[in-house]
Amino acid sequence: MDSLIKLFFSLSLILFTSLLFGEISGVEGSNQNHRLYGFRPTKLFVFGDSYADTGNIKKSLSNSWKFPYGITFPGKPAGRFSDGRVATDFLAKFVGIKSPIPFFWKDYAGKKRLQYGMNFAYGGTGVFNTQVPLPNMTTQIDFFQKILTAGDIYSPSDLGSSVSLVSVAGNDYSTFIAQNRPASDFPAFIKQVVDQTEVNLRRIHALGVKKIAVPSLQPLGCLPGITVASAFQRCNESQNALVKLHNSLLQQAVAKLNNETKQSTFIILDLYNAFLTVFKNRGANPGSTKFASPLKPCCVGVSSEYHCGSVDEKGVKKYVICDDPKSAFFWDGSHPTEEGWRSVYSVLRESLTASLLKA
Repeated sequence: MDSLIKLFFSLSLILFTSLLFGEISGVEGSNQNHRLYGFRPTKLFVFGDSYADTGNIKKSLSNSWKFPYGITFPGKPAGRFSDGRVATDFLAKFVGIKSPIPFFWKDYAGKKRLQYGMNFAYGGTGVFNTQVPLPNMTTQIDFFQKILTAGDIYSPSDLGSSVSLVSVAGNDYSTFIAQNRPASDFPAFIKQVVDQTEVNLRRIHALGVKKIAVPSLQPLGCLPGITVASAFQRCNESQNALVKLHNSLLQQAVAKLNNETKQSTFIILDLYNAFLTVFKNRGANPGSTKFASPLKPCCVGVSSEYHCGSVDEKGVKKYVICDDPKSAFFWDGSHPTEEGWRSVYSVLRESLTASLLKA
């Protein structure tokens, strides 16, 4: 258990964000698949953390609003903890719509932009309160419910053709460690996190969302903040054991929910194995980039006290960037590059087509 705890001490809170305008290449839209499978989503509603946030997080709380974040897309810092687009953007592209507007920017968006849904995710948050003073997932769903109750943006018929992404990427566990809680309480806390996730999924469905996708927890033992100990050569498998417990409980919860609804309403996006598949890719996976050093990040601090985007008191940058972000799977110590996310969703494409687009 001590080795598992070291993981979370090393993990920085996962944060990132921004508005999306424009198209994404490399992950095909699915109009043909819609005709084949019968369900054509027109809206995407998003909840969770930085693996989903596209512009809600405050600038004062995140390096994602500092250079060099956003250098690939949109060409300047815009909130995402990546060089470009992130998971939400690729899922939106897959279902054939524009990335939904972040909740924070809804009053600045025209009605046309609101028609694609809304993103309520805030980087650094969890299903419970974390070290970041931002809305947890319960509050995010409260925001969604209030908008639906008002009835001036979305109608019940809109929800019948909607999809939801619910991201739980580990911030609750980082907070657990930061609070110095006993290691022996970890397994029980994992169950609490998954149980609350189940409550959240059930609530989103009750509000009328047709299909709900929840990613499995990514292999935290493979994040650069951990693999730096092996010069970015190998994942820490003992630390991934905790992740596997979370994912096992999540699978059980989703199976129970689908048994209750008598249809495949709830879908697990297997991020854990998608990440590993990309790491091991040697060119056999169509559409998935072969990364020479998949565990090595593109953007790093010049020393352990600095991070990607850090500057000193004189404004001198204290980080270095790789020559080509497309050559790296990870952007910084926790987050994939745009190319990394593109490859992950390439791996997920077949299962997404079979599950998410099924009528």
